[in-house]
Amino acid sequence: MTTAPASSPPEIAPEYGDRVIAVETAGSEPIPEAERHGTPLQLLWTWASPNVEFATAYIGVISVLFFGLDFWQAAAAILLGTAVGAITQGVLSLDGPRFGVPQMVLGRLSFGYKGNGIPSGVNALVAGVGWFAVNSVSAAFALNTLTDLRPLPSLLLVVVAEIAIGFLGHNFVHAFEKYAFPALAVVFLLAGVWTFKAADLGGGGHGGGIGGFLLAFSSAWGYAAGWNPYASDYSRYLPRGASRLRTVLYPAVGLFVSVAVVALIGAASATIVAPADASPTAAFTGHLPTWLADLTLLAIMLGGISANALNVYSSAISFASLGLRLPPWLSRSALVVVSGVVGTAAAWASLDDAGSAYEAFLLVIAYWVGPWLGVVLIDLWLRTRSASAAAEDEAAHVALTNRRFTNWPGLTALLVGVAVSVPLFSNQEKYVGWVPSNWPSFGDITCLVGFAVSALVYVGLRKVAAGRG
Repeated sequence: MTTAPASSPPEIAPEYGDRVIAVETAGSEPIPEAERHGTPLQLLWTWASPNVEFATAYIGVISVLFFGLDFWQAAAAILLGTAVGAITQGVLSLDGPRFGVPQMVLGRLSFGYKGNGIPSGVNALVAGVGWFAVNSVSAAFALNTLTDLRPLPSLLLVVVAEIAIGFLGHNFVHAFEKYAFPALAVVFLLAGVWTFKAADLGGGGHGGGIGGFLLAFSSAWGYAAGWNPYASDYSRYLPRGASRLRTVLYPAVGLFVSVAVVALIGAASATIVAPADASPTAAFTGHLPTWLADLTLLAIMLGGISANALNVYSSAISFASLGLRLPPWLSRSALVVVSGVVGTAAAWASLDDAGSAYEAFLLVIAYWVGPWLGVVLIDLWLRTRSASAAAEDEAAHVALTNRRFTNWPGLTALLVGVAVSVPLFSNQEKYVGWVPSNWPSFGDITCLVGFAVSALVYVGLRKVAAGRG
């Protein structure tokens, strides 16, 4: 006598799947297996397109004009800082297909369920207000220069497009970045050829020294690592069995190549004399032939939209990751609109002094990202070496949803890293810490100190917690 084999459970049809023209319904909750789709290759252009824009070029500009470096010194600092931020971007992307949740939700493992509210809230503000304002302003100036439309109407046209892309969600964001990338790459490479032809690569530099080098390094790292808190937001839909090597490689390569190339073009452009009253975007394109200058302005606008599609989307995801019990109408898509409106107000306020605002913002990003990364990376290392992968995954899934889960060493280490590094080492227009006040050659190493302090404190506190347990 034989028994009939047990019937396998019916497959659940995905509601969202790989549809592009559809509003994503998922927020911060895990993506179910039925909804998983895509390949790691999509992470290449998703992390390349947002950086082929003027805000990236401005990293090179300020390294030469404000930090006092010549082109070659600036290039070394930019390449080193970008590489460090790109590597961690790839590593953090791995947990997307593994757990199916956004990066800020994964922060609950490092900081506890409620403690994670601090970095999640900061990231929501940095992405949805800070970065959204920076990129919207550069895109608006490009449209203003190209069409002579006033800055405010130019800004409003740009932000409507940015909010619309983020509103539709994950699949549309990936698709937009995919098709924007070739157009952006071609135009910026052409602009780069003309820029390097006109540049004085042996010029620039007025005593930046090691301090200027560290400022440029921090700016490049702050820019590249500024994407780290979004990493798994765009890999969480990948199938659980997606190639680990490619999931690390593609975002790291896309981020590094795009930031490095565009920032180097910016550094070269800073050696070309521009009219004193030119806007940042007009100065960047002033030496180009008219047809290429117009194309570059269009690309700057498109690049700003590409970057802010990710910023406004991840800002909403970060807010959802706070774990608040929100009303049903305040969904991810509605949060995108709220974030975009607040970011637009910030962009409007910074229209008159965009250059200095951006310089300060780049360094402030690294102030919190450095300590955050120190805790997150050490926590990831400790978890992967302390248990089998299966046991670690099971414990992590419990911690991600348990509102009572705490990790006081992580939150403490994060706060200590910020409290030590910012007052002592920051080097801003409005506040100069004790170390650069007495030794200006240190420049600004706040991000490096914050990373190291938080990592070391976390290791020590974890040992204390283990001893008590």
